[in-house]
Amino acid sequence: MTHCFSRRSFLKGSAAAAAALTSPLLPADAAFSETENGLFSPVSALCQTQYGPVKGREGENGQLCWYGIPYGAAPTGESRWTAPQEPARWLTVRDCTSPAPAAYQYTTFPLGTEDCLTLDVYSSAEAKKRPVLVYLHGSAATGSSLELPGSELVRDAGCVFVALNYRLGLFGWNCLPALTSGSDAAGNFALLDIARALDWVKENIHRFGGDADNITLCGFSDGGRMAAALAGSPLFRERFQKAVAISGGLSLADPDAAAQKLAENFAPLAVEDGRFADTASAAEWLLTPGADVREWLCGLEPARIAALGKPAILYADDVVLSRDARSAVPLLLLSSATEFSGFVRDDLRPASSAARAYAVKYGSALCRWSSTEAVAEALGGSAPVWLGLIDYGGADSQTAIPGLGSFHGLPLALFSSESSYSACADLSSAGAQALSARLKQALASFMTSGSPGWDAWTPQDGLHHPQLLPGYPGKYPRRHGRRHVPLRRRKGNGGAPLFFRSLLLTKQKRTSPIAFIGEVRSCFIQRLMPPTAFLISALFRYIAASASMNSSSAVMVRPACMA
Repeated sequence: MTHCFSRRSFLKGSAAAAAALTSPLLPADAAFSETENGLFSPVSALCQTQYGPVKGREGENGQLCWYGIPYGAAPTGESRWTAPQEPARWLTVRDCTSPAPAAYQYTTFPLGTEDCLTLDVYSSAEAKKRPVLVYLHGSAATGSSLELPGSELVRDAGCVFVALNYRLGLFGWNCLPALTSGSDAAGNFALLDIARALDWVKENIHRFGGDADNITLCGFSDGGRMAAALAGSPLFRERFQKAVAISGGLSLADPDAAAQKLAENFAPLAVEDGRFADTASAAEWLLTPGADVREWLCGLEPARIAALGKPAILYADDVVLSRDARSAVPLLLLSSATEFSGFVRDDLRPASSAARAYAVKYGSALCRWSSTEAVAEALGGSAPVWLGLIDYGGADSQTAIPGLGSFHGLPLALFSSESSYSACADLSSAGAQALSARLKQALASFMTSGSPGWDAWTPQDGLHHPQLLPGYPGKYPRRHGRRHVPLRRRKGNGGAPLFFRSLLLTKQKRTSPIAFIGEVRSCFIQRLMPPTAFLISALFRYIAASASMNSSSAVMVRPACMA
């Protein structure tokens, strides 16, 4: 049987799910009253959802947390690549006091489960109609909802925090024709999971003290790319009211080119299974829309699929995403000053110090542009956009972060001392704590009022970029005649990939940094390539020319912090 996603049927199903809330979910003697949780009484660890009751964990000072609440049925078997379905209802209280397994993924070995459509909710006993922050973790291939625990944001930013698990890697992103053969089909299955999760939040979050009409979608790294892309998606209109993209960028993949690459990746498995004698014939078969292709794909062991690596994400399918979309909601774009520092090792070769300096300087400049101005230029025009630069821990800071500075992932460490990036730097100094408080204040202001507290971006701003400076009293300092404002961030197991393959450096004619950045910017826009991969390849060509390195030299790029 061929399953395909229909935008109309998915929206119709969401409406039907909302209507179903009017019917009793439990026997009368087990039903919760309207005043049990929400506006009229304190939120308690025992909470009712539209699918059944859940019991969460109680912490200090009224802090509450529920782990692993199902929002969708297990996408397994024939449902492996379909729009998510409603989970089965339950009558007895579900224990949500321990973290749920992560989505199926492959690091150095397979881990997790395909039954992954769960979410974590953080709230407090006194929460009443608070703004809701829905978080997308930092990688589309690895990671989990535990990347950023929400207790500190609940306490300091006055919100209800929801972290999502959703399909990862090839389970969440697969646009082979057999899986998208309908006239209104899409291969962005992870995004459909997020849509289902947001529907759950809309219908249930009032029970946890949240305001269903004030939802902010927030993502980091790949999650930031998703949050930015969904801000312009017609399928997500009215599912959230604001968006925050942290070090994310925006680039959409061509579905046809992505399908070709996917067919090449899956082809060796078809040869192993004896279906074809060579990979070329197998790839040709995989590019057909036949039911036999779908049946074979859905019958594969998940470990074999996960080991194939990370696919392209965010397909411009004109169903979920389109290239010419503009953000329909206020959008806050954040970046760190030295994003690239965590991707280059110090001990590569004797001449690596000069190469590393080039990489960090110009790589970070390109990262800043691709995750802020480039996104603003692509999505701005309909709704306001704000840019923020986190500049902390560099050589000019009172407290330096050696080797990293304001690294990729630093905002998460500032949001929570329990985040997966907190071990990368000591943030106990007064300056770091002041920056953390200001960052949380800006986020709280954005969630409640729709503005972080500084001037919105306009197309005339060019490359000028608000920068938040920790502990600076009074007005913000001015640089180049423009106002600046403070923030920061860092990298671990949920951001960009844990390593990149060796990149061969080739000699090129020496060019100025300004001309180089201009060329990369132009090519990036024209090719719409994934920003990290293109950035690294283009950047190291410039490093090679600048450092006069041999054309056979190779550099391995890794994050400096492996959380």
